[in-house]
Amino acid sequence: MCGINLALNFPLRGQEAIRLMMESTRHRGPDQSSWKSINEQLFIAGNRLKTVDLGDWANQPISIADQYFLVWNGALYNAEELRNHLLQSGATFESRSDSEVLLRWLMQKGEQGLGDLEGMFALVFVDSRREQIIVARDSYGKKPLYYYHHGSQWLFSSEAGALVSSGLIECSIDVEQYLPYFYSRHAFPGKSFYESVKQLEPGEMLKLDFEGKILSSYKRKEKVKKIGVADKGQFKNLLTEAVLRHFQADVPVGVLLSGGADSSLLLHTWVEETGIPLHTFTLTFEDRYLRAYPDPKYAKKVAKKYNAAHHEVVITPDLVLENWGNYLGDLDQPIGDSASFISWMIAKEAKKYVKILVSGAGADELFSGYSRHAAFRYFLKNKATMLKVAKMGKVLPLLGRKGRKMAHAVDASDDVTFLNFSSLQRIPKKHIAAFLKYYPEDLPPYKAALTWDRQYYLVNDILKIHDNALMCHGIEGRAPYLDKGLVDLSLSLDEEVHLQLSNKEWIKGLLEDAGLKELAVRKKLGLGLPIKEWLKSHEGFREKVFKEIREFEVKEGRNFPEEMLNLAKQPSLYINDSFLQIWNLFVLAGWYRKKIK
Repeated sequence: MCGINLALNFPLRGQEAIRLMMESTRHRGPDQSSWKSINEQLFIAGNRLKTVDLGDWANQPISIADQYFLVWNGALYNAEELRNHLLQSGATFESRSDSEVLLRWLMQKGEQGLGDLEGMFALVFVDSRREQIIVARDSYGKKPLYYYHHGSQWLFSSEAGALVSSGLIECSIDVEQYLPYFYSRHAFPGKSFYESVKQLEPGEMLKLDFEGKILSSYKRKEKVKKIGVADKGQFKNLLTEAVLRHFQADVPVGVLLSGGADSSLLLHTWVEETGIPLHTFTLTFEDRYLRAYPDPKYAKKVAKKYNAAHHEVVITPDLVLENWGNYLGDLDQPIGDSASFISWMIAKEAKKYVKILVSGAGADELFSGYSRHAAFRYFLKNKATMLKVAKMGKVLPLLGRKGRKMAHAVDASDDVTFLNFSSLQRIPKKHIAAFLKYYPEDLPPYKAALTWDRQYYLVNDILKIHDNALMCHGIEGRAPYLDKGLVDLSLSLDEEVHLQLSNKEWIKGLLEDAGLKELAVRKKLGLGLPIKEWLKSHEGFREKVFKEIREFEVKEGRNFPEEMLNLAKQPSLYINDSFLQIWNLFVLAGWYRKKIK
C-alpha cells in the first residue's frame, strides 16, 4: 500500500510540484519516499508502506534497466501465478515482491495484461523506450486515483488533496457535487469536490505519450468466471481461499471486528485454517449507549472465542470534538458516513500493533446484506400492494422514521424505488435523472440494485473510507470478500437465485456451523455513531455541529439543493428524522472550512 504521484508537462514547475505531492502523500507510505525525473517534463513519485518482502528492491519508484518505471498502490493476490507465468517465458527475479511481478508483467504485456491482475491497485507505468505512460485503476475500485488534465498537462495522485498541494491548480469547490452528497454522502463517480480534480473510475485505463496526448483509453469489462456449483459449500471454499490470500503478509495483520457477521466469519475462517490468533479492533461507547448499540459486546465474545488480542476504542462526543480538527485535516474528500471517523480512530490505535487491517467490506453488496435489499425483494414480489400502501403511508402520521422513508421511497419505477431505498432520503423527481445516469442498464431489477450498491455506494463510500481513514495512519486495508472468486460467484448468480436467497444466507449459515448462531440471527445495525442521542444529550456537541452547519450555509447556501438548504438553515428541527443528514452536512461543512481557501 502506497501513495503515487505524477506530473507531466509543467515547464520549470514540475520538479517542485512532484516533491510537494510526494510530501502530501507521505502518510500513505511512511517507510520510504522518493521521486524520479524521467525527463525534464515528466516526474513520478512514490511513498512505500512495506508489507511484503521488506527489503529495498521494491522501494518506489521501481525501475528496471532505467527504461521501465512503476509507482503503484495496492497488492497483487495472484502474484505467484503471474510470477510462474513470467518464469516460464524466461524472466528472472531479484526479489519476492509483488511490485517486481507487476512491473515485469507490464513490461511484457502492457495494458493488455491489466485484465489478468487480481488484487487492488492504482498504478502509473512508464515505458521510456516507447515514450508511453499507462495509468490504471483496479476493476472493483478498491484503490483511488485522482487527476488534473488541461491541454498537454497532467497530474495524477492517490489523493485529491495532493494535486492541490502541487501549487499548480486552483482550490475551488465543485458546487455540482452538493446534490449527490446530500442524498448519497459522496460526490458522483468520476468527480471530486475540487472543481478541477477528477477521478479515474474503477477499471479505467489511460495510455498517454510524453507530449500528454491520449493514445488510448477504455474501461475494462469485468471477466466473470462462471461458478459451477453455487451453494454454501462452494462459498466456503472461495472464502477460505480469499482469506488465506488477503491475510498473507510479512508484517502484523489485524481485523476490524465490528461485532457483525462478516468480519466475525473472516476471523473464524483464518483461525480455523491456521490456528494463529490475531489482534482485533472495535469501537465501543459509554455504557448508557450499549443497549442500543451492542456491537462491542458481540465483538468481544468473538475475539475471546478465537484468543484474539482484542482492543476497544471508546468513542464519546467529547473525543469527537477533541479530534475533529485533525480528522478533517486527514480527510481527503468529504464522505458523510460516520464509519469514516470510527475507522480513523480505530486505525489511530491499531497502528501501534499492526500494519494491515482486514475488514468485511463488500459482503453486503455482493450477498444482499442491507435491509434495503430485503425491502426491495419484498417490493418486487408485491409491487401493486406496496404502491397502494405507500399512497396511504404518506398521509399516516403514526408511521415511524423508517416507515415514512419507505412510504415516500416507493415508486412505479423499480430503479427509482431502489435509488430512494439506498439514499438518505427520497430524491426529488426533478433531480432523479442525475442519479439514473449512473444506474446500471440492461439488467433485471434485483441484479441492477446489487450492481448499483457495488459500483456506486461501495466504491464511493465504503472503499473510499477504507482507503483514506486507514492510510492516514499508514495502515493498509484489505477486503477479502472482494476477492475475484467471491465477486465472480455473486455475479454468476441469476436474478431468481438472488431473490430466493435470504440476506447473506451463506455467511450466516457458516456462522451457525461454527457455533456462532447468536451472530447469525442478530439484527444488522451497521457501523455508526449514536448521533441522534448525542445531539439530544450533549450540548457542546450539538452546538458545535449546528454552528458549523449554519456558517457553511451562510457561505454556500445559495448553491445547495432545496432540501439541503432547509436543513442547513434550521438543523435543530431535523434531529429526530434526519440526524444522519445532519452529520452528513457537519462533515462537509468542516471539510469546506478546512480545505477550501
